[in-house]
Amino acid sequence: MPALIPVTTTHLGEHLPLLDLLPAEQPLAWVRAGEGLVGWGVHATTTVSGPNRFADARYWWQTQLEGFAVSNSVHGSGTGPLLFTSFSFSPDDPSVLVIPQVIVGMKSGKSWITWIGSASQPVLNSETAVFASNPVSWIEDPNADADWKKRVTDSVRRIHDGALDKVVLARDFSGTAQSHIDARSILKKLAAEYPSTWCFSVSGLVGATPELLLRLSRKMVTSRVLAGTISKTGDDERDLALAASLARSSKDLEEHEYAVRSVAQALEPFCTSTNVPESPFVLHLANVMHLATDVTGALAEKLAHVDAFSILEQLHPSAAVCGTPRTIAAELINEIEGMSRGRYAGPVGWIDAAGDGELGIALRCGQIDANSIRIFAGCGIVAGSNPDKELAESEAKLIPMRSALVK
Repeated sequence: MPALIPVTTTHLGEHLPLLDLLPAEQPLAWVRAGEGLVGWGVHATTTVSGPNRFADARYWWQTQLEGFAVSNSVHGSGTGPLLFTSFSFSPDDPSVLVIPQVIVGMKSGKSWITWIGSASQPVLNSETAVFASNPVSWIEDPNADADWKKRVTDSVRRIHDGALDKVVLARDFSGTAQSHIDARSILKKLAAEYPSTWCFSVSGLVGATPELLLRLSRKMVTSRVLAGTISKTGDDERDLALAASLARSSKDLEEHEYAVRSVAQALEPFCTSTNVPESPFVLHLANVMHLATDVTGALAEKLAHVDAFSILEQLHPSAAVCGTPRTIAAELINEIEGMSRGRYAGPVGWIDAAGDGELGIALRCGQIDANSIRIFAGCGIVAGSNPDKELAESEAKLIPMRSALVK
C-alpha cells in the first residue's frame, strides 16, 4: 500500500490580499469582497462528462482523499484539502476538477494555508503584479444581433403556443489579444468593480458571478436566485426609479418566479424545512440590477451521505440558466441556440473533504485559451419578452468582461 500524502492546514498570522498571491500559471480563485480561497499548483486534475458526471466527480474526489494524511489545526468549512471544480452546462461537455498544491483562505478575519506534500510551509509572494497592455480585438459578425433576436422571437412563439413557460438563451463573442491573456488581470479588475460578486478562476474560465447556486455548510444550504434584470444609468435618482419598476415588472417577476420555484423544488427533498421569501429584493451591481431571492434550508438529519455533489445533481440546470419545464427548455436550447456553452452557466467553485462547499453559476465570464477568449451572456425569455430589450440586456451583461479586458 503506498504511503499517505501529507496535507497540512495551519493558521496564517498575516492577512494578505488573496488575488495578489496568485501566480500566472493556472490560478485558482473563489473570492468575494476580499475573502474566499485561492490556489495554485496542481496536485491532481481530471475531467468528467456524461449524465453521471456529479457522481463520477464525487468518486474521484473521495478516491483522492483516501490517499491523504490530513493535519488540520484550523478546522471549519473550506479548510483542509480542497477540490476546485467547474462543471459544464451540458453533460456532453467536459467538466474540470482540480486539487491545488497550495491553498490560501480568508474568512471573517481568519486566514490559513493548506499545502500538499512533506515540504515545509510555502513562502507566500504578495507582490502586486504589473500587467502590460494587451487589448482584445473582437470578431465581428454583422448578422449576430439579428440572428439572436430571431431566436428570441422563435422562443416567445413557442411559449405562446404552450410548449414551455421560460427558456434561457445565451450568446457568445470571441476575441484575440496580442499576447497570452492573464486571468489575474481580469480577476483583479472584476473584484474592484464588482465586490459583491464571487470572482472565480478555474482552468481558464474566469469571471464574476452574482449568482450563488449552492452554499452547503454544517447541514445548512443556501442558494441565491437571480432572474429579472434592468440596466443602470449611473444617475442615482433615476436608478432608484428603475429599481422600483423592476420590482413591479410582471415580465421580470414571472421570470424570477420560475427560477425560484425550480431551486426550491430541487432543495426540498434534502431539507426538513426551507425558507423562500414571498418577494424578491433588488440586487444592485455596478452596471445592472437584478431581482434576487435567497432560498435557505436545513438538511434532513436522517438522509445519509448528502453532500454538495448530491444537491448539485438536482439543482443544475436551474430555471435561471435553462428554463421551465427543464427538459423541454434544454431541448429548445440544443435546437436553436447554435453553440456549445462549455462551462458557461455551469456550477463553479469549491468542495471540501466533508462534502461542504460554495459554488456559483458561471456567469459574467469568459474562457481563456492562450491569447484568445470567448465571453458569454444569456437572457431569460418568457411570454412578455421583447427581442430588442433582450438584446440590450445581453449587451449589458457583457460589459463586465469587456471592461475587464480593456487596459
